[in-house]
Amino acid sequence: MFTPDTFVRAALPGMRKAVAIVHAAPAIGAAFTQYTAEVEAGGCLGELPTSCERFIYVIEGKVTADFSGQSHALSKNDYAYTPQQLQHSITAVNESKLAVIEKRYISLDGVRPPAAFASRTSAVPSEPLEGDESIAVRHLLPDNMAFDCAVNLMTYQPGASLSMVEIHVMEHGLLMLEGRGIYRLGGDWYPVAAGDFIWMGPYCPQWFGALGKGEATYLIYKDWNRHPLT
Repeated sequence: MFTPDTFVRAALPGMRKAVAIVHAAPAIGAAFTQYTAEVEAGGCLGELPTSCERFIYVIEGKVTADFSGQSHALSKNDYAYTPQQLQHSITAVNESKLAVIEKRYISLDGVRPPAAFASRTSAVPSEPLEGDESIAVRHLLPDNMAFDCAVNLMTYQPGASLSMVEIHVMEHGLLMLEGRGIYRLGGDWYPVAAGDFIWMGPYCPQWFGALGKGEATYLIYKDWNRHPLT
């Protein structure tokens, strides 16, 4: 787990007037990279290798995402996805903070790779997690086999918690957006609050419970829709 007091900032290749706080990367054992980008007005993210896909979520500020001949204005809680081999740009209109997830795309025989798109969190319906009305999940990426990963927004009412300790083959990148709670990772327990980041490797026992009087919300990544041997 990483807390804001430990964050180190550095520019990634191609960034302009921007820095990245790299939370998870292959160096830690992850099969993806996740970072928070802090971008000044007029600044931009760098380009990706052609084999990589990118997901961005606006935490603060306003950016413009240009791809496929269109320009998309994205504000707080808006997001965009760009597939491999698509030339695009992400430019800040004003001082902005972005959650950025990047990975090498894993293709699937007979399935066309997904297209780029931009959307708003408010446009995605929330669903109770396994019937529990105190936990709402929004699936920000469409749940179809074209996507090799999932990015979800999870919101817990005060006192809500997962119904079980999860142990599974998927890894996670989790960024706390608001509220606070307690996370079990393996045999240890960690208090978490907005701004904290957690990387969970495959088969790490995990559980979360919300604390305090307000909602707790986090953005969570997982690998999805692919055989473990790929």
